[in-house]
Amino acid sequence: METYEFDVVIIGGGPAGCSCALYTSRSNLKTVILDKNPAVGALAITHKIANYPGVAGDVSGDELLAVMRKQAVDYGTDYRRAQVFGIDVDGPMKTVYTPEGTFKTKALVLATGAMGRTSSFKGESEFLGRGVSYCATCDGAFYRSREVAVVGLNQEAIEEAQVLTKFASTVHWITPRSLPKDDDHAQHLVSMENVKPWEKARLLSVEGDNGGVTGIEFKPRGEEPRILDVDGVFIYQSGSKPITDFIGSQVEFNADGGVRVDDMMRTSVDGVWGIGDIRNTPFKQAVVAAGDGCVAAMSIDRYINQRKSIRPDWNHS
Repeated sequence: METYEFDVVIIGGGPAGCSCALYTSRSNLKTVILDKNPAVGALAITHKIANYPGVAGDVSGDELLAVMRKQAVDYGTDYRRAQVFGIDVDGPMKTVYTPEGTFKTKALVLATGAMGRTSSFKGESEFLGRGVSYCATCDGAFYRSREVAVVGLNQEAIEEAQVLTKFASTVHWITPRSLPKDDDHAQHLVSMENVKPWEKARLLSVEGDNGGVTGIEFKPRGEEPRILDVDGVFIYQSGSKPITDFIGSQVEFNADGGVRVDDMMRTSVDGVWGIGDIRNTPFKQAVVAAGDGCVAAMSIDRYINQRKSIRPDWNHS
């Protein structure tokens, strides 16, 4: 199996990885992105993005990601499709193992993101990106003055439903059990005029046509199934989990499963950085991940070149 050497190896080709690669490549650091599949990340499956700074109008996540990837490649990044099955972070040179070869590097960046929940309802996968969403912060504005459904009773569901109340005419909140009386956030949400709670109910299916979601079928406990006409369905049955299976216990993790980093995105292991959703940040947004990539890249430049300060990327003269 062939061995390759790079200054920087980035595992993951999402907005965090591409932004990091752009900066390291511009700093003349030999950089490679190892990307399992560019079509399955959280950004790639996002139907529309209208809030990414500097990008006018609506753009699909896949289109935005393609621009990020091309920009990094144009500055010299080596982009490769590769499945990473293991790493070794002992010593000054880190090793990354893939079926396509072994990669040696001075700086290793973990940017594999987080895995979304597995589709479990009829129609969920079919209408993902066409009315089914896992991110109200991303997609809520598309449902202004329209009816939507939120499914779930975890903290993420409550916070995301709160976001939707700013846009939707009605937020149908479907929960598997009664709302907890001692949860102030839940009680505040249900007190809002445009929130309609459906307690002790379960989602049966997401309905739709070629234009996207048209409604849901759900069943309140002890009653017959019912149909709701909604244009969007936001499902929060279980949160996303950082993709860290290839890491093992080689770096420290937070209690929530995210890779632990400092303000410079450095992990507990010298020469290893963690960026983007692999940190399990509370705000899983492309712009946040891209910012992580920038911070890590500038930290890496200082680390490899033994600089004591960070070189700014702008000129005031």
